[in-house]
Amino acid sequence: MQLDLTKGSVTKNILMFAVPMICGNLLQQLYNVVDTLIVGQFLGERALAAVGSAYTLLTFLTSLFLGMCMGSGAIFSIRYGEKAWEHLRENIFTSFVLIAVFAMLINAAVYLLTDPIMHLLSVPSDVYPMMREYLRVIFAGIMATFLYNFFASLLRAVGNSITPLVFLGISAVTNILLDLLFVLHYNRGVSGAAEATVIAQWISGIGSMVYALLKCPQLRPERAQMRIRAAGIKEILGASVLTCLQQSVMNFGILMVQGLINSFGSVVMAAFAAASKIDSFAYMPLQDFGNAFSTFVAQNYGAGEEKRIRKGIRAAVKMMLVFAVVVSSVVFAAAKPLLLLFIHAEEAETLSVGMSYLRIVGVFYFGIGGLFMLYGLYRALNRPGMSLVLTFFSLGTRVALAYLLSAVPTIKVKGIWWAVPIGWLLADFVGITYYLCFCRKKLYREESGA
Repeated sequence: MQLDLTKGSVTKNILMFAVPMICGNLLQQLYNVVDTLIVGQFLGERALAAVGSAYTLLTFLTSLFLGMCMGSGAIFSIRYGEKAWEHLRENIFTSFVLIAVFAMLINAAVYLLTDPIMHLLSVPSDVYPMMREYLRVIFAGIMATFLYNFFASLLRAVGNSITPLVFLGISAVTNILLDLLFVLHYNRGVSGAAEATVIAQWISGIGSMVYALLKCPQLRPERAQMRIRAAGIKEILGASVLTCLQQSVMNFGILMVQGLINSFGSVVMAAFAAASKIDSFAYMPLQDFGNAFSTFVAQNYGAGEEKRIRKGIRAAVKMMLVFAVVVSSVVFAAAKPLLLLFIHAEEAETLSVGMSYLRIVGVFYFGIGGLFMLYGLYRALNRPGMSLVLTFFSLGTRVALAYLLSAVPTIKVKGIWWAVPIGWLLADFVGITYYLCFCRKKLYREESGA
């Protein structure tokens, strides 16, 4: 089902489009969370630390081409709003070729550089073998992740957020069943958990590609559009490279923080692995809401519906704040029982460290919710450079403060936790100030003149 976001109720359309995206990415998070839960409960603390640290690395690697998919998706949405079908199909072909080549290069590089990367991350010796074992398998799913994210971005750009959810649902169930089979029945350890995830990723990747090509003929490039022109490359790279940099800088900062966390030992690594999975589940809907908002803005920007964009901004901010407050309350109150899903009750120190993370970071989800909306707004208005600026403010602050505060004897690892919301709030301040001072009147006509 495709939604034309340039017509109908603003609030209803944003919600109808956002909810399947939220559900879909929550299912996508299940890939690693199920690995983490089963590994933590049945393979022990060191295996949990290995899988958790590997997830942070994999998130950074996939963000390199995920950002390009998101940037291209903004162009697709604008073309859809303009109803420029031939231009849209040419954009689709050009972006697919460029991003596929990029993803293959990343895939080859990580296999060759696995050990240097792990040394750079300061992986402890007691965790190193398991993490390496997990990574060598999980890297086989990188191209599947590219396929899914490209075609999911394409389908969402034209208002179809249901189909990506369906394929993720199928693959998530497959992942859970194979996790239980490979880890518990066949005793394949962390390799089994990785194998289950890779198989599930290929199901969602191939499924979404086949659906888009067979069921959406208006999106399938014809021979005339199967060309790569300099103007087309410039257009796609202009939208996608800065978004790629924004995503990769964001996740590289997180990767640097992961290296700092690793230096505190396997207890802190395991606590962070468990807490960050809960954290991801908690704010992932806010990220998806920001992406849905971005598609709404991009389609209306392409259609010249400035007044509708203004209404959408007001409605989206209200919805985001309500959701953030609810989620923050749940995470703060239920920090311990949530962590016990991943950590044994007798691992008291690990449990304590994880609770401190959730009760510091979880209070400020409104900060990251606002940041995701700002990312989506500037991406939709074809100003991805501003999203990159906000990422530098957010991650630069986070990384610098994490290293500075954690070095203070009375603060230690809690300094890493406090650096997270401070970075979010600083970036929010910069993004909102830029919008109010430079964008609001220039980008949209006044409602009275619309």
